[in-house]
Amino acid sequence: MQILQPEGWARPRGYSNGIVASGRTVCVSGMIGWDAQGQFHTDDFAGQVRQALLNIVEVLAQADARPEHIVRMTWYVTDKKEYVDAYKEIGVAYCDIIGKHYPTMTAVQVAALIEDRAKVEIEVTAIIPE
Repeated sequence: MQILQPEGWARPRGYSNGIVASGRTVCVSGMIGWDAQGQFHTDDFAGQVRQALLNIVEVLAQADARPEHIVRMTWYVTDKKEYVDAYKEIGVAYCDIIGKHYPTMTAVQVAALIEDRAKVEIEVTAIIPE
């Protein structure tokens, strides 16, 4: 995996501008902040992010993939302000679960998610090296 950082560009915080990788591709559906039984344990934004990231890691493990294999994340959030206000707590959860690996990322505010109680949904693409 190679991080793409054009010369002269400001280094992004918490994500990469681009990645090139080859290997076996793992696609993970949008994960939300509920547990394996579909139960929410918190309405706290950062708490739901933590659970969604744990869910992602558990699905990746089914393909013998790890967080460092993630090349792309798309975050769908229902409230941009709530997301921004939780940056610090999200950063702690992210580092605890994903580590210091920063794939390409996009975050988009949406009107709603399918599960009414969900505040964030994160989908992932990972590539396991050959």
